[in-house]
Amino acid sequence: MQALLTAGTVALAFSLFMTPVFIRIFKRLHWGQFIRDDGPVTHHAKHGTPTMGGLVVILATVIGYFVGNLTAGESIQISGLLVLFMMVGLGLVGFIDDFLKTRNQRSLGLGGWAKIAGQVIVATAFALLALQFPNDDGLTPASTAISLFRDTRFDFVLLFGAIAGVVVYVIWIAAITTSTSNGVNIADGLDGLAAGSSIFAIGSYIVIGFWQNNQYRFSENLDPDVVFKAYFVRDPLDLAIVAAAIVGALIGFLWWNTSPAQIFLGDTGSLGLGGALASLAVLSRTELLLIPIGGLFVIVAGSVILQRAYFKISRGKRIFLMSPLHHHFELKGWAEVTVVVRFWIIAGLLVAAGVGAFYLEWLSRGPAA
Repeated sequence: MQALLTAGTVALAFSLFMTPVFIRIFKRLHWGQFIRDDGPVTHHAKHGTPTMGGLVVILATVIGYFVGNLTAGESIQISGLLVLFMMVGLGLVGFIDDFLKTRNQRSLGLGGWAKIAGQVIVATAFALLALQFPNDDGLTPASTAISLFRDTRFDFVLLFGAIAGVVVYVIWIAAITTSTSNGVNIADGLDGLAAGSSIFAIGSYIVIGFWQNNQYRFSENLDPDVVFKAYFVRDPLDLAIVAAAIVGALIGFLWWNTSPAQIFLGDTGSLGLGGALASLAVLSRTELLLIPIGGLFVIVAGSVILQRAYFKISRGKRIFLMSPLHHHFELKGWAEVTVVVRFWIIAGLLVAAGVGAFYLEWLSRGPAA
């Protein structure tokens, strides 16, 4: 518990007090946001607002995680390092995209396929590393089975064989990573929307990791009913600690990112946060639970897919005034703050549903057969 509180507090303090310093630095470097001409008129005033704020969040997270573990006497575990690897790796892809935008002063940085290629490379490295480093009980950070509340019987290696199974598993992890990171990226269109929604989603893994850590995992002397309910996760407490560090960093950053934002996450932050969220789901064995936990990101990304598909099918007609969905409500006359707060409410309700389902599954598991 001490490590959780310390990691979150240190990360929050760093992002809260250091973000103004980074704002001044970014202004001197002319790292300002480029605004699309076809977007809502109210966004034009945001042109030039410092971006790449994700650098602050990532740095605060790394510092908070290590300080939290070391001061509490907890060992640094591979699972936490893998989450940081994914966050930093996708943050680097986003940084390249942001840098190209600011240098060229246009809304397009990396091409779409180049960005996806970067995400896939990082996700592939993460997936392969996550199958290594077994602990004393033989548990690796990830498994080749698809998971919901815990691993299911649908295991790629058992279905397709060792080599083909690992290949399919890597594709599966890459799909989770790209969809989650792009979902957070698409939601990063209004002041504080992606940061606030990510606090809810990533915060759920503090609860999940802490709960998993407090359930017995291995013991021949335990009651069979307890063993039957056990979670076979390599480092659940470590995952909760890194999640706490990310949430703390986001809360401090949100102070400066809320409307009117003085700094934006940029792709550096949104892709990094999406990668962290995806890795937390994979390593906690709750991959499919990402659908409700990251439900807001699913909705906004889905609105873009629907808009583009309908536009092509109907030969120029649109479902929404503009996609992603939050811009549709802006064009309908909703104030930006109203859209953000209402979307936060939706994000919170979906996360509550996901965490509630996680707990109900544990309650519903009857005695071992």
